[in-house]
Amino acid sequence: MTQIQLSDAQSIILSTACARATGLIFPVTSSLKGGAVGNVCKSLLKRGLIEEISAADPDTVWRHDDAGPLTLRATQLAHSALGLGDADGDAAAPQQDPISPTPRKGTKQEALIAMLRADGGATIEEIMTATNWASHTIRGAMSGVLKKKLGLTITSEKVDGRGRCYKIS
Repeated sequence: MTQIQLSDAQSIILSTACARATGLIFPVTSSLKGGAVGNVCKSLLKRGLIEEISAADPDTVWRHDDAGPLTLRATQLAHSALGLGDADGDAAAPQQDPISPTPRKGTKQEALIAMLRADGGATIEEIMTATNWASHTIRGAMSGVLKKKLGLTITSEKVDGRGRCYKIS
């Protein structure tokens, strides 16, 4: 089966929905605002990872049509894409924390993670050379994407002859 590539926002929204007994997308726990939520949901709908169903709760309404209010629910394909296995209506799916999104292959983010996981970690200068990023971009990626979005723990220490080295612990 082909691996389905998901963005960070898509992964968070889908994993949260799949962890709910109802499988409902709303309320969205991601930090996305306004139109961004709509764009992510439209993309997931197009790919068959979520489906529209009748909304019973007014707080979960996605849109209205002639049949009434509609909401969104994760499909079986979403459970499979996240590796959560079977989610039949009869058997309750195990409650799981939302999974951490993984970086796409061959990206600078993946290179950054590999450098930080290596023995001894990496210095800002080493990362700058490997990724061609500015130092402030590297620090932002480490604090924003790696720490906050992916939930990785990054430590730093001063190493004689090298300077400050950062690594994923």
